[in-house]
Amino acid sequence: MSQKVISFHYKLTNTNGDVLDSSEGKEALAFLTGSNQIISGLEKELVEMETGDKKTVTVASDEAYGPKFDDRIADVPREQFPEDVQVGMMFSTDPQGQSIVTVTNVSDDTVTIDANHPLAGEDLTFDVEVTAVREATADEIDHGHAHGEGGVQH
Repeated sequence: MSQKVISFHYKLTNTNGDVLDSSEGKEALAFLTGSNQIISGLEKELVEMETGDKKTVTVASDEAYGPKFDDRIADVPREQFPEDVQVGMMFSTDPQGQSIVTVTNVSDDTVTIDANHPLAGEDLTFDVEVTAVREATADEIDHGHAHGEGGVQH
């Protein structure tokens, strides 16, 4: 199957119906199929859709950001953090910024950090509208991402 570039608008909600993200008021998001740019459960549905199609897609956590792992949560001595550390702050744990932790609790002696993805363990619902489907160019396939509107500009 040839790779395609799919552009779509979306609204992301959790199981409580809270809106977590949306493309409303922005350009459509474009991605290259088969390049792991979006969560697998959503891509699986989008590749079956055509331009103009609208759908509500519920993605189980195992096809989204995976389960929440307890071993990715740790208490760290408070002195390893800035004095103004607060719940919700995010920190990189390596120089390349590839590993991000979120502060989930602050006490006098410790700071609890969570290295799970913030949406790990969550089932997610996407209201999607496909705005364009086209064949990927050779450059897009070589670069591993969509170019142009909604994609990478370079």
